[in-house]
Amino acid sequence: MNINPLPSRARVHSAPPASVPPRLLASWRRSENYGVPLDGVQPVFTGTADDGSLFTECGRDVLSDLRTTLDGEPVSLMLTDAEGVVLERQSGDKDLIKALDHVNLAPGFSYSEREAGTNGLGLALADRMPSLVRADDHYSLSLQGYTCAAAPIFDPATGRLEAAINLTTWSDARSGLLLALAQTAATATANLMLARSQGQRPRPAARGQVFRIEALRWPPGDESAPTLSPAWEDALAQALAAMRPGRIVAAVGERGSGRATLLAQAERHADPRGHLLAVRAPVPDEALSWLSLWTPELRHARTGFVICDTDDLPAAAAERLTASLSTARDTVAGTYGVTAESFDALPAALVPLIDAIVQVPPLRERTGDILPLADHLARRFRGRPVRLTPGAARALTDYAWPGNVAELATVIRDAASRTDEIDVRHLPSTLLARAEHLPPIRAFERDEMVRVLTRPGMTVEQAGRELGMSRATVYRKLALYGIRLS
Repeated sequence: MNINPLPSRARVHSAPPASVPPRLLASWRRSENYGVPLDGVQPVFTGTADDGSLFTECGRDVLSDLRTTLDGEPVSLMLTDAEGVVLERQSGDKDLIKALDHVNLAPGFSYSEREAGTNGLGLALADRMPSLVRADDHYSLSLQGYTCAAAPIFDPATGRLEAAINLTTWSDARSGLLLALAQTAATATANLMLARSQGQRPRPAARGQVFRIEALRWPPGDESAPTLSPAWEDALAQALAAMRPGRIVAAVGERGSGRATLLAQAERHADPRGHLLAVRAPVPDEALSWLSLWTPELRHARTGFVICDTDDLPAAAAERLTASLSTARDTVAGTYGVTAESFDALPAALVPLIDAIVQVPPLRERTGDILPLADHLARRFRGRPVRLTPGAARALTDYAWPGNVAELATVIRDAASRTDEIDVRHLPSTLLARAEHLPPIRAFERDEMVRVLTRPGMTVEQAGRELGMSRATVYRKLALYGIRLS
C-alpha cells in the first residue's frame, strides 16, 4: 500500500517519487489541493492599472532593455505583482503572444500557483526563489507547450516581496539561459529601485535567528513600562485575552510596528516563568534547514514561541511549520504567536490553525507613543536619561514613521550614541523635510541645508553665506523641501 501517493499530476507522468524534485512534487500537491484542473487553467482576471509604483516603473524599464537584447527570440517578458497578476508583457513574437493569450497568460490575469497550478511564475512566488518549469513539469496539461522561468523581486529597502520577472518560451526552444536571464532582470529591477529611492540603505539579507526573550526588566527607579496609547493598550488587551496554552495567536500589521513585542508580552503574561523563544526566518533557500534547527524545541513543555514574519516563508517551509505546530499544540500545549503584515498574507497552510487575530496599529496612528518610546529607547541605548529638546520632540512627532517603531529605534540609537541632549541637528534630514523622492543632486542640497541650518546659533543669513544662497533663496528652498527647523 502506498501511504504517500503522488498527486494526480505526478501520476499522469507515471514518475516515481525519487525522480521528482522535491519543490516540484510539493507544488503539484498544492495544485491538487487548490483544485486546479488538469486539462486547462482558468486564471482569474483582476484587471491592471498603472499605479505608478516604483517596482512597476523600474520593472518596465528593465523589460524594455531586455527585449531589445532578445530581439528576434521567441520569448515573452513579463512583470507581475506579488500575487502573480501580469502587469506588463513584452515580446516581438506574434505567434507566441497569440498562444499565450489562448491560455490567458496575459496582462490582468493571475498566474499564481493557486490559480494556475505549477508554473514557473507561481512556483517562484510560492517558494520566493527563482524557478524554472519546463514543458510537462507544469501541473496543467494546457501549459505543456511552454517553458517558464521566473525570479522574485524584493524591495531592497524593506525586504518585502514586491513582484516577479517571468520569461516564457516554447517548450522545444532553448531554455538553458532562461532562468539566468530572469534572475538578472530581477536583480537589475531591485538595483534600479534602490537607485531611484535616493539610495536608501538596502535591507540586509535575512538570517535565521532563534533567541530567548528574557522577562522584561526596566532600569533602576523605573519599575514600569512606558505608558503607551489606548490603541496599543487595546491591542495588548486583545492579545492577553486570546493567549492560552495550546492556542496560536497572530499579530498582524506593518513591519516594525511592535507585533513581536505585543505577542511576547502576552505570552510572558500567560506563563511568567516559562521559556520564551523568538524565531526569525532566513532567506528562502535556507528556510527548511532553519526549521530543522529549532522546531524540535516545540516538544518541550512550558516553552512559548514568537514566530516572526511568517509571510516571508516559502510555501514548503510554511507547510512543514504548520505540521510541527499542529502536533505541538495538541501534545505539549505551549503558547504560540505568529506575525504577518495582514491576515491575507499569512501562509495558506497556517491559516486553519490560527485561533485569534490581533491587529497592531502602525506608529503613525499612535502618535502618543512616539515620545514615550523615544525616551525609553534613548535611556536603554545610552544607559542613562537623555533629554529631547522641544525642536527634536516636534520633529519626531510630526514625522510619519513609515518604518514604525523599528525606524524610531534606529534614529534614537544613532542620536543617543552622540549626546545626552538630542536636538534637531542629531536627527536625519528625512525627519526634518517633506518625505518625497528627489533626484540625487536635490537630495544632497536638501541634506546640506539641514546640516548647516541645524548648527547651534546658526542664522538664515549665516547659512545663506555658507551655502552660497541669498536669504530669499534659503527661505524659498526651505518651503520647497518642506524643511521644518522649529
